[in-house]
Amino acid sequence: MSMLIFAIWGCVQEFTKDCLDMTNASSTYLGIVIGALIGGVISWWIYNRQNKISREQDHILQPINKLEQDNKNNFNALGGVHETS
Repeated sequence: MSMLIFAIWGCVQEFTKDCLDMTNASSTYLGIVIGALIGGVISWWIYNRQNKISREQDHILQPINKLEQDNKNNFNALGGVHETS
């Protein structure tokens, strides 16, 4: 099955015995496939890294938001001094 796939690309010296050189088309297709694989791995790594950082930021911001809300509640309980400009 894999030989049939590589036969479509032209002469791939690594997979066929009757071949003297890899054609430009097959080397282009092979380069595109390898580039797509590398790009996919890098994209997956970046996505996972950003997701991890986002979760850490949310974990850090939760206590800050709670503290801010508590401060607003305390301020309102004290009667809320209005600023004049």
